[in-house]
Amino acid sequence: MALTTVVPGRVWDFSHAVGRNAAVGTGFSQPAGLAVLPQGVTYVVSRGNENNFGSRTSKVFIGGFHEEELLGEFGFYGDKDSEMIWPNSVAVDSQGDVYVSDDWLNRITVFNSDGEFKTNWGTNGSGQGELDGPAGLAFDQNDNLYIVDSRNHRVQVFTKDGNYVSGFGGEGSGAGQLNTPWGITIDGDGAIYVADWKNHRVQKFNADGSHAASFGSAEDLNHPSDVAVDPDGDVYVCDWGNNRVRIYGPEGDALASLVGDAQVLAKWAQTAIDANPDMLKMRRRAPSLEEEWRFCYPTGVDFDAEQSRLLVTDGQRGRIQIYVKDNDYLEPQMNL
Repeated sequence: MALTTVVPGRVWDFSHAVGRNAAVGTGFSQPAGLAVLPQGVTYVVSRGNENNFGSRTSKVFIGGFHEEELLGEFGFYGDKDSEMIWPNSVAVDSQGDVYVSDDWLNRITVFNSDGEFKTNWGTNGSGQGELDGPAGLAFDQNDNLYIVDSRNHRVQVFTKDGNYVSGFGGEGSGAGQLNTPWGITIDGDGAIYVADWKNHRVQKFNADGSHAASFGSAEDLNHPSDVAVDPDGDVYVCDWGNNRVRIYGPEGDALASLVGDAQVLAKWAQTAIDANPDMLKMRRRAPSLEEEWRFCYPTGVDFDAEQSRLLVTDGQRGRIQIYVKDNDYLEPQMNL
């Protein structure tokens, strides 16, 4: 089974998976947003299940194969200042503080890099500076926080202290309009990309919030949940309803799809199975494990530019799948 996805000039090699379904500790529960920092430090938001088990933010070191380490957990379930009901996305400012959106409590909760609570802010409503279902988060180079205000069908911009700066979008299906948007990212040139969930597309905006481009459609994307851009301008979209990640070129041309290739269990998953002989016996009876390798509602995506790798939260599988991008690929000579 091929673990390499090839398009002209670059390839994506599957590396490994991290995590397992777990309500606490070494794993994730319905992982959604993630934020990748230098040297492998990654924050992962777990939404938890319908019984409110597993909701939290995990700080994880992600190295090579079987080199992951849980560094801490914080922001557990509840409505106290340091708690969350439905955490959605995470972003980190230039000082290392961690911002997590809560689409139930309609607020942003801020922690330091050790997971210690600092503050929260946000008011429910539809007016300027108010939030209804805050989802995706992204910081620009000036430490302004862009918040996908999902149920208000817009993006709002705040200082990192919670002061309103500006906004754009509005409900609809026309250019620049949004319908229950979810994920967001900002590229190195300041362009803003928004996963337009119910319009089944991604929209690109200029730094001033004016519409620049749209790509994808209901024939190509099924409720896209998140978006990331690498330093070369390639765009990665979590095609949530189609259980894949779509890759687009800088001009929005569709290049390839990643469907998940986790043929080898993550370290934490293997440890759990090794401790449970009955689980191992049941796995041996399965006629095929291929379905387990694949994405099941991939929800969040981020690109680790330092190590040229793509990290995808595999929502229903409780894990992250990782691909490494190689820009030096040359087609083999077949005329020898």
